[in-house]
Amino acid sequence: MHSNNHLPEPILWLQLIAVCMIAIGLYLIAMVISNRRFRKSWSIWKTLSFGIGVVFIFSAIIGPYAINAHSDFYAHMTNHLLLGMLAPILIAFASPVTLFLRVLNVKTARRVTEWMKSWPILLLTHPLVAALLSVGGLWILYTTSLYALMQQNVLLHMFVHVHVFIASYLFTISIISFDYLPHQWSFRFRSIVLLLALAAHGILSKYLYAHPPEGVSRLDAEKGSMLMYYGGDASEILLILIFCTQWYKSTKPRVSTSTHSFV
Repeated sequence: MHSNNHLPEPILWLQLIAVCMIAIGLYLIAMVISNRRFRKSWSIWKTLSFGIGVVFIFSAIIGPYAINAHSDFYAHMTNHLLLGMLAPILIAFASPVTLFLRVLNVKTARRVTEWMKSWPILLLTHPLVAALLSVGGLWILYTTSLYALMQQNVLLHMFVHVHVFIASYLFTISIISFDYLPHQWSFRFRSIVLLLALAAHGILSKYLYAHPPEGVSRLDAEKGSMLMYYGGDASEILLILIFCTQWYKSTKPRVSTSTHSFV
């Protein structure tokens, strides 16, 4: 298959894989610099979480499930769970923004944090906007002809994959505060947005069970939607547990400096 710009599909996916590999390399380099600069070493659990998250991304774009996803809705939905639910949680826990701010000099780190206070970043990390980009994007994907079109165009297919991950990551960090954000909304507001987003995701999975996407057989739609529903439940329970734990801890008196300190 060739895209509209006549680049063969393997080259496009190899470029995306190269981006993931570069991200791992930069994360490891930043970890080494951080450990040399600070008395407290960077968490090995965060490093492992980042690596596993990238492995999940790899699994969604290469390998048997990625190949079968073009014709098998169940395989496609497996990729959706890896790319749009599990990987974002793992990478959010890895706190990549906080790590890179730690290794920058103070002047540069302040410039970056000022840039992160700009209105586009504040808008994209707003819980409601991030939820619309994530869950709303899935509704558009599966209830229009977009799903069928992405199977015919490699550029569109890659764009959808990138959008699913980025939108899900933005939603995750807007709800659970593992990483540095210039503004964090109240737990009450975030809990409302979280519940609405989870409800919309559950309703979509039930809708797909009865109304298969264009080009998907009813049997495949039933299997895929069940995976979306029950697999999504497992990821959502994890997200809820993390969120509730953070909310509970926030009610305790603080005796130390902010957990978002990076200099």
